[in-house]
Amino acid sequence: MAAHPHDQEWNAGDLACGELVLELRRRVRAAPGQVFKIIALDPGAPADLPAWCGMTGHQLIAQDLDTQTYWIRAKS
Repeated sequence: MAAHPHDQEWNAGDLACGELVLELRRRVRAAPGQVFKIIALDPGAPADLPAWCGMTGHQLIAQDLDTQTYWIRAKS
């Protein structure tokens, strides 16, 4: 998959999804409107990150399951 433009990059490593979304929430609150490139190795991330975006109003721009990379635009 082609890379997407982003403002910030975060390698969350193997943080469990609970910790992952708590830290992601903190980061997006501090940077409304910015696009985050996130690498998340937790096996639940492919389901949890899109669901979290849907529940919180942030936009999942793209995800690449091969590289476990997600691009999320923080709501303004």
